[in-house]
Amino acid sequence: MTNQPYSANPEHPELPPTVEALTHAFALLGRRWSGLVLAALARGPAGFGEVRERVPGISDRMLADRLHELAAAGLLTRTPQRSYALTPHGDAFLIPLAALAVWAEEHLMVTPTGTGGTSRRG
Repeated sequence: MTNQPYSANPEHPELPPTVEALTHAFALLGRRWSGLVLAALARGPAGFGEVRERVPGISDRMLADRLHELAAAGLLTRTPQRSYALTPHGDAFLIPLAALAVWAEEHLMVTPTGTGGTSRRG
């Protein structure tokens, strides 16, 4: 097997062939609202209502589901004060989340509803 770069741009680092890890990451974090819930907790621990306020448009049921899934994955925890807080694993996710936000700002058209998908360069 040859060790060819995964990017056509030689300035980009070569990504390891970890399809299983990426599949798992996108299955969990690619679900609607997951990244926004984690981003909402970047400011510190918050109760259910406060997280809901930080993530406009999410329903109580969806928020409860995402909090449960993210806690089961070890990215957040429920504190004794009945609030939610990022674990060290969840905190570490803020680094790629911030990079994704920068990429989206630079490369995706954002519609008034906050969604998009068309490349600005394209």
